[in-house]
Parts: sequence; structure tokens; C-alpha cells
Amino acid sequence: MPQEKPDLRTLREPVRFKRALTLLLMTLVLPGSAQIVAGSRKAGRWAWRVVAGLVAIVIFLILLGLVWRSGTINFLARPGTLRLVQVLLIVLAVGWAALFVDAYRLGQPLMLERNHRLTTSILDGVMIFVVVFALIYASVIVNTQRDFVASVFGSGQKSKAEKGRYNVLLMGGDSGADRIGTRPDSVTVASVDADTGRTVLIGLPRNLAKVPFPAGTAMAKQFPDGFKWNKCAAECLLNAVYTYAANHKNLFPGDPNPGETATMQAVSEVTGLKLNYYVLIDLAGFRDLLNAVGGITLDIGKRVPIGGGSSPIKGYIEAGKNQHLDGYHALWFARSRAESSDYERMARQKCVMSAMLNQLSPSTVLTKFQGIASASKEVVKTSIPAGELGTFTDLALDAKKLPVSSFSAVPPLIHTGDPDFALIKTKVAEAIAKSESLDKGGSGGDGKTSTTPSSTSKPSSSSTKSSNTGSNSTKKPSKKPTSSPTTPATGVDDVASICKA
Repeated sequence: MPQEKPDLRTLREPVRFKRALTLLLMTLVLPGSAQIVAGSRKAGRWAWRVVAGLVAIVIFLILLGLVWRSGTINFLARPGTLRLVQVLLIVLAVGWAALFVDAYRLGQPLMLERNHRLTTSILDGVMIFVVVFALIYASVIVNTQRDFVASVFGSGQKSKAEKGRYNVLLMGGDSGADRIGTRPDSVTVASVDADTGRTVLIGLPRNLAKVPFPAGTAMAKQFPDGFKWNKCAAECLLNAVYTYAANHKNLFPGDPNPGETATMQAVSEVTGLKLNYYVLIDLAGFRDLLNAVGGITLDIGKRVPIGGGSSPIKGYIEAGKNQHLDGYHALWFARSRAESSDYERMARQKCVMSAMLNQLSPSTVLTKFQGIASASKEVVKTSIPAGELGTFTDLALDAKKLPVSSFSAVPPLIHTGDPDFALIKTKVAEAIAKSESLDKGGSGGDGKTSTTPSSTSKPSSSSTKSSNTGSNSTKKPSKKPTSSPTTPATGVDDVASICKA
């Protein structure tokens, strides 16, 4: 029941003013406490129960995250969970604002002098605005996350790790009018240890010819001797598998993504790995994603043209230490073919992947989440189900602590026009075995996982050089820059070591 209002007329004006301010501050620090002291104790107790319940839930989730990080992330990333959190934040904002209004009433502002009444009113309004704005903004972020998960991640079946590894096909291409990447020019398999997160990047050149398909598949029946020129109108190279399958949907009845399916089949047969999922990246939109996270910093060993091929060269990304690249320049650094080979370009792409893995901190992702989520919806298409988001986030956090190793099926080891697919499988298996040996005592004999960070882990200053204007500006990155390539390499222990400046 409401308490009897105290007779403030017996109190001096400074005491009445102090009392009114105290009630507002009590509501800010512990919602409901003002009601317990001077209002409805029942309302105050209900507010305390809500606060205690929320604190208990947060503590429980923190403790659960410490012992089961991936499961906690999976639970929190579910669209249903995010919708519930969004609604709770809005209800909490309304309830807290109501408590502030009631605390202002309990301060009996009409009993205060004009200046004190004005001060109390302004303070109450500011507190309501700050608290409500913060909670509503939090609900907007939660809704963005829910929309991002629902838009990017699928609802398909989970794929179990094969021999303790998740193998994810990463494809990059330019978007067409109505879909992403009809001819992926970047084909890489990220083979990730399911326990440690240690990753091997396996690069396949876009011009790999005669690629085989698994026995019994529609593409194997169509191309029993491999993807060859005499059987298709376009150039029958690896990057054309996607286009061919997309244009022959009749070979994949009921499959909404024939291009991705056929490319996964080809890459699986070439590498000898079971592929769990794919991630298709629109390279044009990739620029917006990198801008959203603030770009990356690289040590560039050789200047890279902007443009070329069918268009004129517009400028250069100059060689040098600590070059900070925004989305536009990072995209050209990764995709430029002029004055270099496809294989050198593959090496540059690996350095961009390594830089993103090592330089994107959790704080960056949190503070720039709105921009990242908005850009990613236009950039990424993946078969990874939403229920596995926590699993791969957990592995990515572990992978940040470890060097990324690499193998590329490029000349002189592999002749792309007439590849030795048995040799490719052997080299892929060797690269993975060498990576796994590091977690079995191979790095020190103690059987513990090496946590020595790669060369992208120490703070450093950087300079930005505009490739178009030649002007310089300085920017301090959060991580040491990743080195960019001067020559490609077929197999290394640390991606950064393939490209020293």
C-alpha cells in the first residue's frame, strides 16, 4: 500500500530539494528504491524482483559462457532469443521511465522553490532520456543482430566435423543483377581444427582445368572425364563450374543453389576433403564491410595496380610498411591482376584474410556492429545454419591466438592446365597433418597447443598512402600489420611469412 505522504512543510527548503534529488538518484542506481522509501512499497518490491531476476540471468549467462562459450553464443544468437531480449529491453525502458516519473512525484516538486523545482524537473527529464535512449538503442542493436542472423545464416542441417575438422569453402566473386558471385574468382578452403581453431587455408586457382566431380553426381555424369572444353560452351575452368551449374538447373532438381553445390562437389573431389559449408562473398560489397570495420593494415612488398585488364590503370597501392587500406584499396589489393599472376593474387588474398582474422578485435566488432551487420547482409551468403554461429565464433576467437598455415595448388608444383589431382590431395593432407602436429607436441613436445601469436599481434603505428593522389596521412592500427606478398608460395606454416616486405 502507498505510504502516507510526509509533511515537507516542516523541513527547510535545502532539505526538501536534497530529498527530491536523492529520490531521483536512488531510482537511477536501484530502480524501485525510491518507492520503498517514500512511495508504494509493493511497487518497489516488484521493481527489485525484476532487477534481481535480470542480474541473476546475466550472471548465469556469464558463468555458462565461461564453461560453454559456443553453446551460450548459439543460444543468444537464436532469432527467438533475440526477439525476446528486444521486447524485454523495451518493456524495461517503459517501466524504468515510469519509476522516474513516480520518483519525481514523490519529491513533491510543488513544495520546492521555483529554481529548485526547475532543476529537479530538468534532471528527471535528462535521466529519463538517457536511460530510455540507452535501452531503446540496445533493442535496435539486438534487432539488427536478429535480422542479420535471419538474413545471412540458413536454417539447414548441421554438418558434423570430419576427422575433427570443419572444412568451409570460401568463394569470392562480383555480384550480378540479382545474385552474389556468379563466377567466383577466389576459391579457398578454410580447414579448421574443431578443438583448437587452428586453421589451414587451401587455395585453388580459378583457372584450374579438368576438375573432377564425385562419382554418382549429376556433374560427374555430365563430365565423366573432368570439366573439359569440349563439353561446355564457356571456358571449362574451376571458376566456371558455378556458372555452368546455375545455367543448368535441370541437373539439380529441387536444389535452390546449384552453383554452390556443384562448386563444393568439385572442390571436395580436388582436395579430398569433405566440405561442411560454404561462404559466398560479394567482393564488391566486401569493400563496404572493410570500411565498416575501419580497414586493415599491411606491409606491402610490391606496389599493386588499381584497375588494369579491360580498364585503364587508375593508380597504384604503393609498397611500404604499415600501409592502412580502406575498403576500396583493400579490395583492389585482393583482386588486382594487372602486372602480376593469378597465383600472386591468391597470396595477397590470403594476407587479407589473415589480417582480418588477426586485426578485428571483439571491441571493434561490438562498437561498429551496426555497420558490420548492414554490410554483411549484402556481402555474405552462407550455408552455415544459425545454430552453428556460436560454434564458429568460438573457433574464430581461438584461431586469433594461432598462426594460419597455408597451401596453394599453383605452379611450379601444380600445372593448372593439366593438374595432378593426386598430388594436390597429398599436399593438402600433408599441410593439415603438419598443422595438427603442432597441437600434439610438435611445437615443443609437451602436447599443448601453441599459442604463439602470428606476426600480426603487436601494436604499431601506420601510415596511409593514397594510391590515387600520393598524399600521406597517419593512423594508428590496433594490431601489427600483416605483410603482403612479393611472390606466391605453395605451402607455409604461417601465412604472413609468404609475403615479407
